[in-house]
Amino acid sequence: MSTDIRYSIVVPVFNEEAVLEQTYRRLKKVMDAIREPYELVFVNDGSLDRSVEFIKGFCDHDKSVKLISFSRNFGHQIAITAGMDYAVGDAVVVIDADLQDPPELIIEMIAKWKEGYEVVYAKRSERKGEKFFKKLTARLFYRILRTCTDIDIPVDTGDFRLLDRKVCDALQQLPEKNRYVRGLVSWVGFRQTAVEYSRDPRLAGETKYSLGKMIKLSLDGLTSFSFKPIKLANYSGFFFLVIGFVYLLLLIGFEADHSPISGWNLVLASQFILTGILLAMMGIMGEYIGRIYDEARHRPLYIVQECYRNEENERTVKKIGKGYKASTGIS
Repeated sequence: MSTDIRYSIVVPVFNEEAVLEQTYRRLKKVMDAIREPYELVFVNDGSLDRSVEFIKGFCDHDKSVKLISFSRNFGHQIAITAGMDYAVGDAVVVIDADLQDPPELIIEMIAKWKEGYEVVYAKRSERKGEKFFKKLTARLFYRILRTCTDIDIPVDTGDFRLLDRKVCDALQQLPEKNRYVRGLVSWVGFRQTAVEYSRDPRLAGETKYSLGKMIKLSLDGLTSFSFKPIKLANYSGFFFLVIGFVYLLLLIGFEADHSPISGWNLVLASQFILTGILLAMMGIMGEYIGRIYDEARHRPLYIVQECYRNEENERTVKKIGKGYKASTGIS
């Protein structure tokens, strides 16, 4: 643990050049007002725009800024993980660069942390500027996940939260590749509390979470913390086995009574239904098997191409926990 850095602000970045200047200014204003030592850790997740150029500019005139740049896009949850690996503060705050989560809330989070809470997560009371479909699917997902898991994962929360140093150290001991960070934070425990806020629309640019990425994140959350989908496959198989057996008995009864049977249309429809169910259940089991294979390969979570900071800054970069550093020095 660092003896001079009180707070680390981790900001994952992917193609956010349109908003980075405002993000930096608001974070800087908030953290300067706290009047305690801090660092801003920007994690470039393989951006293709000028995001890296902007962040290096911040580093050149501000010794509190540090850039961790990936060799390619590894994903939002991995960028958060890398930021926590490199952070050296007593408390670590994770916040996205799009300013939908207000940096000013960090002051309230810090106050809760000083009361003795080790995790302070931001809970959305309102989601401004988001489409009805996004709001509906998010609401359904959080509640399905909470129903399916044995741990208490708070609903309507994202990755915007404050973590005590001991929580970050505990998270570094968790090796899984398909990470759902907010679920892992709930799993490690410690004293947790919420602060509510109204989420703003994006200041500029477009969301980086496409429908495909949202589906993957949902699957990561469900498969990482619940075996109920596999149990559903077992229950469904047993249910349709019983239905098929009863149907067979009915057919035998109709045959014995010389009653007319509807013919091949019913048989074909039944086959389509049962085949679809079987394929769906195999797909669920395949998700778990694929994740087992992914874990068994033991590849690093991420590859750091470059670490960049102000040369006058004498703080050392913390040794990474689950990644691989391709560069040999700090520029």
